[in-house]
Formats: sequence, C-alpha cells, structure tokens
Amino acid sequence: MQEDSLAAVDTLTQAYSDNWSGAPGAEEAGAFIQFMSSNELIYVVLGVSLIIWLILLFFLFRVDKKVSKLEEQIQSSKDA
Repeated sequence: MQEDSLAAVDTLTQAYSDNWSGAPGAEEAGAFIQFMSSNELIYVVLGVSLIIWLILLFFLFRVDKKVSKLEEQIQSSKDA
C-alpha cells in the first residue's frame, strides 16, 4: 500500500516539475517578469490578493457612505 502512494507522488512530481521551475521564456522577458519568476510568483499572488481586498474595501466604504446619505434624507423627510 505504501509503495503505491510513493509511486503516485513520484508521478505527480514528474508531471508538474516543469510547471514549478518558473515561466518559460523568462530570460527574454522584461525585468519585472524575471523578478516575479525568480520568486516563484508568490509576490504576484500576494499583489493580486491585495488589489482585490483594496477594491472590496473601497466599494464597502462607498456603499456605506451612500446608505448613510440615504438614511439622512429619509430622516429629514420624516421630520418635515
């Protein structure tokens, strides 16, 4: 049983070993792509996730501001 699991791991390693070595053709690419490839693309993942979180926060604050404005308008119309 244990030999079968080791064989499965070995085939996965062989199948994906080229994918983990970096982007193909990175030598001819620009400095930015070379930097990202040399760091195994972790900074690309972190950068994209940071951008997504910032956009979500922006829209959250924007919706909150609009809701607050609508609440004030409703309150002022009830008072009048």
